Amino acid sequence: MQGRRNFIKTMTLGLPAIHTMKSDFLSNTDTKPLGVALVGLGNYATKQLAPALQQTQLCKLTAIVTGTPEKAEKWSKEYNIPKKNIYYYANFDDIRNNPDVDIIYIVLPNSMHAEYSIRAAQAGKHVICEKPMALNVKECEDIIAACKKAKVKLSIGYRLYFDPYHLEMRRLGNEKVYGGIRLIESSLGFSMADPKVWRLNKAMGGGGAIMDLGVYCIQGARRTIGELPVEVSAQGFIMDKTIFKDIYEGYTFTMKFPSGAVSNSTTTYSSYVDRLHATTGWQWFALNPSYNAIGTAGQFFDGEIKPMDFQSKDYQQINQLDDFARCIIENKISAASGEEGLIDLKIIEAIKQSADTGNKVILKW
Repeated sequence: MQGRRNFIKTMTLGLPAIHTMKSDFLSNTDTKPLGVALVGLGNYATKQLAPALQQTQLCKLTAIVTGTPEKAEKWSKEYNIPKKNIYYYANFDDIRNNPDVDIIYIVLPNSMHAEYSIRAAQAGKHVICEKPMALNVKECEDIIAACKKAKVKLSIGYRLYFDPYHLEMRRLGNEKVYGGIRLIESSLGFSMADPKVWRLNKAMGGGGAIMDLGVYCIQGARRTIGELPVEVSAQGFIMDKTIFKDIYEGYTFTMKFPSGAVSNSTTTYSSYVDRLHATTGWQWFALNPSYNAIGTAGQFFDGEIKPMDFQSKDYQQINQLDDFARCIIENKISAASGEEGLIDLKIIEAIKQSADTGNKVILKW
């Protein structure tokens, strides 16, 4: 318990203090916040990223890229973005000449991630690409290669890598505080029965819930255990064939790890589920809800049920964005690197293969 209390004290004091530290860092070095351009002004950019960027210390929203003049006008007024920093897809590459932009954040449909991440790198800008990183492993490798060639930093939009609750789950699992993990349940789903949504379009989304939500389930398991899976078995299911025609409505999948730990997951576009539960035997620790962007709650059991209690920021993306800016300033590799995105796509491809063939798939790293 003492170790956990010390960790909580560190996290509750330390993570909120990140902003203070970074403010001091900026004032001591006379470094101005890094400018961020959001590419794609959909729901996530509008309701999460743009508000988060109003509270970051090491970066700020300086430019937008959109295909809708009405959005451009609204965002310009709301966030005081000058016309010279408003881009459309037709003149996107001109952003290379804008010193107000240091980071380009790709918030587009999955099918556009590779193209625009590569073009952003070629423009000499650091890149954040939303998850999933791309449609397949090859595209991930192309993005990584382009960023290395251009000598720019790359990060994937994994906000939960910097969330105190998920950091605690990782600590408890990796440090074997209650012993080695035997079983994990890691699931995420919600209802999206609208065929007009691009995520249900196989060409744009890449395969439905496994691409969009499955990333969280995979990361929750592998990062809490601290290992990469060596075997995957999966099933895809469709209950509403009027909506889900060329993609699975959901997946159930099992991952086996080198230590012998097993994780079971469900990811679906038809039912709400949001939990990460790890057990070492009779002791357990869990988040419920776990993966959503509006709040996390946790508990652990070591003889009695006790809450995890952390001070969280208004937006999980604040820590994510400021951490990437610090990586650029200090020339470090992001914890949410392109290689992390590549790992997840390798696992997703194995899950898809298993669901399509009915056979387990062996993963080699």
